Order: sequence, then structure tokens, then C-alpha cells
Amino acid sequence: MTLPAAPEPGLRPATRADLPAVLALLADEDRAVDPATVVVDAAYSRAFAEIEADARNELLVLDDGQGTVLGCLQVTYIPGLGKGGAERALVEAVRVRADRRGAGLGRTLMERAVERARARGCALVQLTSNKRREDAHRFYVSLGFTRSHEGFKLSLP
Repeated sequence: MTLPAAPEPGLRPATRADLPAVLALLADEDRAVDPATVVVDAAYSRAFAEIEADARNELLVLDDGQGTVLGCLQVTYIPGLGKGGAERALVEAVRVRADRRGAGLGRTLMERAVERARARGCALVQLTSNKRREDAHRFYVSLGFTRSHEGFKLSLP
């Protein structure tokens, strides 16, 4: 007897019900955090509502087809005068569950997000990555990203 194939992971906009799983992914990059232990406070709820209401923002999740969130990222579409007036997609907060890494889920997540940006008409996709995350840098290069700029951040109190 042949067992049915596991469902293909799908990329979709996050729902309010996904918020604990997304926050669990963001809580710790090195270990899987149980979403049931995550507190979704008013600030997270407000931020999610703002992202959800903004046509230039997407919080996307990679779902295993059975409701488990395997990964996430946020894309902000930025209008600009460069690149012939085309939008660019800024990708942030890319995460894959620590206990599910190494199976190509990150590649699936990023390739599908890039395809969404392409379908929207974006001229480029950009992201930043912490300088210490050398494995992530190799991963992004393997996807075709180039190290074209030096990034800077200023934390505000």
C-alpha cells in the first residue's frame, strides 16, 4: 500500500491565528519555540493589524498544508523613482523553524516570495542580514542575491 504524499508547503498571507507561530519563529533563531507559550500582547496585535491593512506590506507564512507554520517573512513593497519608477520588495524577518531546517524550506519560502514580487512588477528584491549570519549569507548568494551594498541601522530609543 502506498501512503499519500505529504502536502506541498504553501506560501500564503498570515492570518491572525498564525500570529503565535510567527512570533515563536521570531523569538529564537536557534531552537523551535512552542507557539502555545507565546503571549500575543496588544502591541503585537496592533502591528499585525497594521501590516494586514497595508497593501504595501505582506506577512507571509510557509504552511505545511495541514496548518503548521514552517517559516515566515515580511515583504514591504516600496515605490521609488529608481529602476524606472518600479517598486522594489524589501524582505525582512526571514525564519524557518529550527527543527525543520535543511530540507529546502528556506529556499521554497524565498523563491516563492521572489516570485510574488516579480508578479507584482517589482524591479528588485532586497534584504539585509546580520553580519554574523554567514550561513544565511551563503544561502542568499545561492539564491542569486549579490552583496551590492553595505547596510546601516540606527536604533531609536
